[in-house]
Amino acid sequence: MTRPTIRTERLDKLRARFAPVFEEIAAGALERELSGELPTEAVDRLKRAGFGAVRVPEEFGGAGATLPELTQLWIDLVAADANLAQALRGHFAFAEDRLWHHRAGTSQEIWFERFVSGEIAGNAWSEVGSTTIDTQQTVLTKRSDGTYVLNGSKYYTTGTIFAEWADVYALLDEPGEKQFVIAITDARENGVTTTDDWAGFGQLGTGSGTTTFENVTVRAENVLPFGERYPYQTALYQLNLLATLAGIARAATADTVEAVRARERNYSHANAARVRDDPQVLARVGEIASAAYVVEAATIRTATALQENADLAGSGDREAIAAANELAELESSAAQVVVTEQVLTAVTNLFDTLGASGTERERGLDRHWRNARTVSSHNPRILKAKVVGAHLVNGTPPPYAWAIGTTSRPTAS
Repeated sequence: MTRPTIRTERLDKLRARFAPVFEEIAAGALERELSGELPTEAVDRLKRAGFGAVRVPEEFGGAGATLPELTQLWIDLVAADANLAQALRGHFAFAEDRLWHHRAGTSQEIWFERFVSGEIAGNAWSEVGSTTIDTQQTVLTKRSDGTYVLNGSKYYTTGTIFAEWADVYALLDEPGEKQFVIAITDARENGVTTTDDWAGFGQLGTGSGTTTFENVTVRAENVLPFGERYPYQTALYQLNLLATLAGIARAATADTVEAVRARERNYSHANAARVRDDPQVLARVGEIASAAYVVEAATIRTATALQENADLAGSGDREAIAAANELAELESSAAQVVVTEQVLTAVTNLFDTLGASGTERERGLDRHWRNARTVSSHNPRILKAKVVGAHLVNGTPPPYAWAIGTTSRPTAS
């Protein structure tokens, strides 16, 4: 069951091109997981190989890959190291915005050149603490010379610790107006500090810590109205997490097969002398592999919905764009509900095929569950199920660019 979900001539070439890179990355993935080492060299290897430019049009030196093709590459990468596609999530989200505006007629050649040269962007959107759900404490202020200064702190800044640029969601401080903007910030500037303080029990190598901005200069051309962001951004973020779960399922399947083949010890009341011949064990392996098969297919299907939206860039057909965006949101939500359930079950079931030795820390098999559980906790599936149900029953539109933060609660009377 190694055939890719989609096959194109370009994707075959890209998979062949990146296969040695992914193999090199996979060789050190378990040790990094056990030691807690950030995959800095692995990300640098991907930069040098041009992975961050696979969506850049060919005429600008990129690979011109479609979103389904990129998604298949994400899954391949995650199977090598569960952290890396998510670590690049902010980069591909920002690169997609630049591609959308390029197709809409605004030249993005300077950004394409940067991506092709190996530069990437990180994510800096979420805040923790007392930030309310309808505002931001990260503020951008205009100077008299026309530049801007950025101050604030962001958490879950996935990938920024590896990146040359930060894609920052901020509040523009202008008299009489509350406007949210994107401040594209050079992460190499003085005043930008990224700390690897992500304290979750999974996805430890994503670089999802804290980034602070202290009087950081942002050029005027790098301040973008949030309302002009490409429309399917939220769905793309979800697609990246779906691909991460699919890659984890594939890696868990491979590890299960290898462990069952190698297992010599068995129980006296087992169904066969060898574990690898036990029909109950084989059935469990088949269930795990089948889950990986289904979630990869669902993930690629979601990517095709996003591609339909991407193809409308520059069309000016707002009605068609809105309809395609709604479809992308609903498909990504529906996929998240099912993919999460399937993967979490699969990475738990792998332990049914082994004895207590399967829980040994040095084998690192628990990483599949920890990583999958962490990824699927970002955006709770129960809320995604509600989005799909509300649309089907009542025609309720899905949320497009939702936020997280503190909310006001009624006081008891």
